[in-house]
Amino acid sequence: ESSAASDVYKRQDTTHGEIHFHEWIGESWAILFSHPKDFTPVCTTELGYVSKLKPEFDNRNTKVIGSSTDPVEDHQKWIGDIEETQSCTMNFPLIGDDELKVSKLYDMIHPNANPGPRTAQDNATIRSVFIIGPDKQVKAMLIYPMSAGRNFDEILRVIDALQLTDNHAVATPVNWKDGEDCIVVPNLSDEEAEATVSYTHLRAHETSLHL
Repeated sequence: ESSAASDVYKRQDTTHGEIHFHEWIGESWAILFSHPKDFTPVCTTELGYVSKLKPEFDNRNTKVIGSSTDPVEDHQKWIGDIEETQSCTMNFPLIGDDELKVSKLYDMIHPNANPGPRTAQDNATIRSVFIIGPDKQVKAMLIYPMSAGRNFDEILRVIDALQLTDNHAVATPVNWKDGEDCIVVPNLSDEEAEATVSYTHLRAHETSLHL
């Protein structure tokens, strides 16, 4: 079951200026993904890759925002390093979570953790991905260790599945990709199931349904 995405950003600075998180999401889907420290090498590759995926996120009406436990001033320096080493242009905001407000509200770190000088290892648990719907509910959450880079191709696949199942009474089988067969949920009546099977376009792509 979905839970509400905390609206913590009324006065939170980002690299794109101050934002109000729920207003920033608007009618879109959103991805919030967190980082334990600026200039960490794994996160640098992730941010570069995500910036290159902007057309894919735009096609899914999805906005992306990152969060790291350093101030925005440090983020701006990191962005220069990301763009140079990953051959990209950063095109989404990064939250300056140096007071750990975001990390605590999303249960990524102990509630009694103190802001201030902290190493990446101190913040090792701040490696999460939250997929949030236009209703401001958290639809999915993924947690990664510092040593394993996040698979954003898989995150795109999860968004496809969530958007499909959010709009239609279907479920997606193992390894499903957009455009492949999906499953009519078993709690529908025969009439409802037949009506669901009659759909030919369930998102941007044609999808066939099997009972």
